[in-house]
Amino acid sequence: MPVLPAAAPLRRAEERMRRAIEVARTTPAGDVPVGAVVFAPDGTELASGTNRREAESDPTAHAEVVAIRSAVRRYGDGWRLGGCELVVTLEPCMMCAGAATGARLGSIVFGAYEPRTGACGSLVDAVRVPGALHIPQVRGGVLEAETAELLTGFFSELR
Repeated sequence: MPVLPAAAPLRRAEERMRRAIEVARTTPAGDVPVGAVVFAPDGTELASGTNRREAESDPTAHAEVVAIRSAVRRYGDGWRLGGCELVVTLEPCMMCAGAATGARLGSIVFGAYEPRTGACGSLVDAVRVPGALHIPQVRGGVLEAETAELLTGFFSELR
């Protein structure tokens, strides 16, 4: 996977991921604890979201989609989030990777890899398909152990 340019050092990615972890911890009961945060180019937090599929009976209410929807309303460039960064605790699925690409996000930073549904390189690489109109930078595995633990804890309680 390509690494983000020097302008986005690992320390900043880790700080932002800690914020996404905080958000994930507010996920409604019964939903998989995933947190997503969209940051403006200047570092301002535009929006955050948690998984809400069960809470809202909505298959599209993934953390990334919830955060992107809120961020575009605040950012003021129609539906475009150019130069913005999506930070999410779990590798985006195909739907969320498509939403991030469609919103023209500048970069995606994620924590835990998702080998069964990950669409930023694990299962498929939806954000870097040949001929894509927009290709965001991607950095995966940021605070991977901490973000994976959110999921491990959730699923172990279900068993």
